[in-house]
Amino acid sequence: MLPLLLASSSVYRRELLARLQLPFTCSSPNIDESHRPGETPVDLVKRLAEEKARALTDHHSAHLIIGSDQVAVLGDSIIGKPHTFEKAREQLLAASGASVTFLTGLALLNSQTGRCQVDCIPFTVHMRTLDSARIERYLRAEQPYDCAGSFKAEGLGVSLFQNTEGPDATSLIGLPLIRLVDMLLTEGVQIP
Repeated sequence: MLPLLLASSSVYRRELLARLQLPFTCSSPNIDESHRPGETPVDLVKRLAEEKARALTDHHSAHLIIGSDQVAVLGDSIIGKPHTFEKAREQLLAASGASVTFLTGLALLNSQTGRCQVDCIPFTVHMRTLDSARIERYLRAEQPYDCAGSFKAEGLGVSLFQNTEGPDATSLIGLPLIRLVDMLLTEGVQIP
């Protein structure tokens, strides 16, 4: 098996990939993650996932490189990482009682053969109706400022959900393991 390389500095993606009990290393790709004019959210995450994987090929010529990217979509707008309390409060107020769809782009690049599998996995979160006091309590408790949509699904953020729907709950956290296993099997990787 070619060595596995996760093209990410995300601790969340690292923790998810570790669930597969396969040895891997991590390296952070340095790419421009700007949204291109006219690019749909699905096209954006697929392109960025592949670009992240391809960005590491110069130094990793015989690896299986995993790239992933995620955006949250509310209505017709992409909502990113809030970075601040105020922005997170705004995002959660806007999402109150609504549905937020997380689109996770996934790429598996065999840097030896050049073959790249790319997909987008959607996951929708239907939010509870939230008032300002509840949002502020949540933000002070969890501080999810590095999470798209302003909540951590793997933590207290789940308390903000009414329900969820999608083919792979791990895609909500940023690395869709069910689809990744399919891609790894296509490359001949034996999963324990």
